[in-house]
Amino acid sequence: MVAKDIMNKIVTAAKKKTIGRDLAIKLLSGMYSGLPVIDDNGKVIGIVSEFDLLKALRDGKALEEVKAEDIMSKNPICVSENTPIEEIIDLMVKNNIIRVPVVRNGTLVGVISRCDILSTIVEPEFVTVCAD
Repeated sequence: MVAKDIMNKIVTAAKKKTIGRDLAIKLLSGMYSGLPVIDDNGKVIGIVSEFDLLKALRDGKALEEVKAEDIMSKNPICVSENTPIEEIIDLMVKNNIIRVPVVRNGTLVGVISRCDILSTIVEPEFVTVCAD
């Protein structure tokens, strides 16, 4: 199995000029803990996470003024569509990361999270019991 087999193809990404307040609102939705940051050509240039927003606040930056490009983690780890899942797991474990952007020639085409991998591999053995 490779990245393209399990990646989320519908990806929310931040533009480099997205302000911190908007990033926080998106992250507070509960659907994301971090977002890829792309340039005007769709190239992945960073990742912005809840930690990046917290660091900005700690450093006295106003979320209404700070931009994604100012606080993002630069040089993000990305994988290609043909990267084997085992290699992606190794990257996640070694670098303690939650999600990995999937790129084609540097352009964002998907994202894989730890949950995506686990839900593909694990078949839960739970039942729901409803008693009177």
